[in-house]
Amino acid sequence: MNVLMFGWEFPPNISGGLGTACYGITKSLADRETKITFVIPKSHGNEPHNRIRLIGANQIDLIKSKIRTERLKVPVECFSVESQLVPYVNPEFYWKQQITKQQQLKRTTTSGQSSTIEFTGEYGPNLMNEIHNFAIASEYIASKSQFDIIHAHDWLTFPAGVAAKKISGKPLVVHVHATDFDRSGGKINPRVFQIEQDGMEQADSVICVSNRTRQTVIDKYKIPAFKTHTVYNGVEFCKKDNSWPLRQKGKNKIVTFLGRITLQKGPEYFIRVAELVLSKMKNVRFIMAGNGDLHHAMIQKVAGSHLADRFFFTGFLKGEEVSQMMKLSDVFVMPSVSEPFGICPLEAMQSGVPTIISKQSGVAEVVKHAIKVDFWDVYAMSDAIHGLLSYPSLSKMMIRFGKRESGNIKWEDAAAKIQDIYRALITPCSTELSQANFI
Repeated sequence: MNVLMFGWEFPPNISGGLGTACYGITKSLADRETKITFVIPKSHGNEPHNRIRLIGANQIDLIKSKIRTERLKVPVECFSVESQLVPYVNPEFYWKQQITKQQQLKRTTTSGQSSTIEFTGEYGPNLMNEIHNFAIASEYIASKSQFDIIHAHDWLTFPAGVAAKKISGKPLVVHVHATDFDRSGGKINPRVFQIEQDGMEQADSVICVSNRTRQTVIDKYKIPAFKTHTVYNGVEFCKKDNSWPLRQKGKNKIVTFLGRITLQKGPEYFIRVAELVLSKMKNVRFIMAGNGDLHHAMIQKVAGSHLADRFFFTGFLKGEEVSQMMKLSDVFVMPSVSEPFGICPLEAMQSGVPTIISKQSGVAEVVKHAIKVDFWDVYAMSDAIHGLLSYPSLSKMMIRFGKRESGNIKWEDAAAKIQDIYRALITPCSTELSQANFI
């Protein structure tokens, strides 16, 4: 089976969970003998793609491909989307934008007889132009490739998937990792909503990362239920690593928030919880690891409170840095207001960290050995932290069963379900998909 897959980022050049999910899915599909051509806007050359064919849209030669440069102009009114309105904000780009507000992005670059489309691969103010141009480049790639099915990850690549479907006539699967309702707290961007809805309507099948997300797709985007399937994310198995020294007992306890510092992730609730916990316990330190549009506001909020000497900001972490942060943590908290899934809690559980998650998260559907509270119930969340830090037996139980449970939530299972969806679209006369198989 040959799959033409579109994504916006790929490790190690990631800004959040989308790239992690794409890697987990492609790696597991490749293990199951699925051949994947993975297309991203910009190839950096350091991506681990020995198991897949990876193509950067920035490598497409406009002259050889005969793509007319006038097609690179968005044929409708241009909407500029600031970084705080889109997912997975790259921290370097974010701070550059906040400081200068004047970054100029070129659309094409010419060298000798070659002309290519310039992509930043970022989530900046020129995002809509890049999405449009990515779709044009993807249409050309689809016309020159042999494949059985198309798979597009998240709204950024839905137009590319639709363009590939129109030029090839092959079935299209779109993968909803988050919706604009999650990212914006309900105050949706009309242009983003339109792209999401158009992609889902044009798709032959819609994969959602949780039942929560699936219900949003059905209710808010009016997509027929029979076309939607829930396929939960997985977690990469945590190998034992002794290269980072464990913290000695008797030191201050550490409570960690790790994720994008945006409205969706609930950072303000984490700060409020820290105030409540510190009113009862003094040997606790709180760490907010990540970046996002509320980063500076959260720093100011902490600076203006009595938390300044007990609250730390690390900035954006990825790869081994995340593993090291988990090893230092006594409790992990994800107070998300609206979380389609949430891979970080699984990583924390795999690392042996007792975990607290909001009931408003997709991962709450698949784990039992994490404490679940409403994101707004800061008193329940602070009580949970106090209990885990004060009662070693409770903490040890959560560590033991959490590690075992998260170890059974695998990308391999997600890949098997995705392959079943592929087969049903490629051979429509076969047994119809049962929705129960994907829940």
